[in-house]
Amino acid sequence: MRERDLWYKRAIVYALDVETFQDSNGDGIGDFQGLTGRLDYLATLGITCIWLLPFYPTPNRDNGYDVMDYYNVDSRLGTLGDFAGFVKEASERGMRVIVDLVINHTSDQHPWFQQARKDKNSKYRNYYTWREKEPENPAYKPSFSGFQESIWSYDEEAEAYYLHRFYAHQPDLNFNNPEVRKEIHHIMGFWLALGVSGFRIDAAHILVQSDQEYDNDEHYSLIEDMRDYIGMHSRDGILLAEASGPPQAVGRFFEGKNRMHMMFNFLLNQHIFLGLAREKGSSIAKGMKMLPDNGYREQWLNFLRHHDELNVEDLEQDEQEIIFKKFAPKENMRVYGRGIRRRLPPILEGNRSKIELAYSLLFSLPGTPMIQYGAEIGMGDDLSLEERNSVRTAMQWTDEPNAGFSKSAEADLIRPVINKGDYSYKKVNVVQQQRDTNSLLNWMERVIRVRRQCTELGNGNCGVISIPDSRVFVHYCELQYKLIAAHNLSGEKVQILIDDLNKEGVYMTEVFSNGEYKEPKDGQVEINPYGYRWFRLHALPEKKKESRKKDK
Repeated sequence: MRERDLWYKRAIVYALDVETFQDSNGDGIGDFQGLTGRLDYLATLGITCIWLLPFYPTPNRDNGYDVMDYYNVDSRLGTLGDFAGFVKEASERGMRVIVDLVINHTSDQHPWFQQARKDKNSKYRNYYTWREKEPENPAYKPSFSGFQESIWSYDEEAEAYYLHRFYAHQPDLNFNNPEVRKEIHHIMGFWLALGVSGFRIDAAHILVQSDQEYDNDEHYSLIEDMRDYIGMHSRDGILLAEASGPPQAVGRFFEGKNRMHMMFNFLLNQHIFLGLAREKGSSIAKGMKMLPDNGYREQWLNFLRHHDELNVEDLEQDEQEIIFKKFAPKENMRVYGRGIRRRLPPILEGNRSKIELAYSLLFSLPGTPMIQYGAEIGMGDDLSLEERNSVRTAMQWTDEPNAGFSKSAEADLIRPVINKGDYSYKKVNVVQQQRDTNSLLNWMERVIRVRRQCTELGNGNCGVISIPDSRVFVHYCELQYKLIAAHNLSGEKVQILIDDLNKEGVYMTEVFSNGEYKEPKDGQVEINPYGYRWFRLHALPEKKKESRKKDK
């Protein structure tokens, strides 16, 4: 992929679930025709890439991550023709599409698994991992602590135990089988031919784990095979890894020339929330310094919240407790012993200044920013729903019944809309915020517009600027220009010194801030409580440099 084709370094990614975005036919379920009708909204918001959650045929016991057929669209959401039309319309508006590739496991209703259960001599038997006796000391724990007791379950028809690192209804595929790897290539080729620009690889950190007991080694040949395949069959297609873990673990996904193009930045995400909880910029600086050094072409995908829980398991135990105590004080706000099942506005108690601060951080950090559907209007959560479904309620378009998501009866909705409290669709919706010049939606359009103009944030060399005040986080990104962003995570006004703003031969433009500020003098920068200021530095023309010297 040539330098000019590194589109993902300039992208603004928007994550959505088709079934909860827009219903076009009144059956209570979002669909591709409904999504296509909302593309103008996403384009004017400034989105350049749409990440689709799974839309394949599914029993839908795990939000579509239990796949029954990798080569089709769930009939509730439309047809392959509807999907192809959606991709075409998105492309005409300058938006790419990446799709979830869920290959760690299938649904137990997938024909492959059904055949494997029935016939020991079927080729599909070896598509999965079986044991006659349940292993006593599995190398790995279930991914959903508290909801699954083991990673092995017994199947009566097969008369054997099968491996599943997630739910029991999601048997793991066997990547030691060359036929399984070939099948994955066919799946990728199928969707690339329909126009997608890449794949989000679900649970990538689990894909590289061995399925052998007592084997803690990691095996990356599957990832490398996928990278080779997409490189040969797409001019600019990408692989985006969902992989968490300590720096040395996630860094391996960027090693060599043929692993991942992008990775979710879970490590920095957790330190951002630690910083917000402690009101200390130093926590974010620590997280940035911990990131493994990635190559020129590779990229971090930064985010605040998405459709899963806010996972904090990579922090120290005392740091986790700080976040839980501050942002999830009640037990029903937590899940799996490692995460928080709330959206950002409720986490930050609806405080507009803090919400802006958090998104200013997101959009100014080195890497590519991603937001979840509804984040632009400040949607809330519904803790009465089970597990992760609390943050997967239907999109809130208007104050009409069902929030304008569907014309169906309320009882027929695939997911409920939030209809009570501060985050009710009657108070939080797109139409209302489009009319309000001071709304979060209009602020979000502005920060996205500024971000797209500052290419150094996605492509430049970046680093932390150390300052004595631990409440403030200051970092820079430099390409043709140098952008410096300063964020005050505390509820007190601060004044800091940024030497770069007082250097000879440069002049400064303030491109984004949370209010009217005086221009910094001698590098002294004032920032209001929970405030932010972005500065862009330009080299002075030679004549101006000379005149300044004379003035001095």
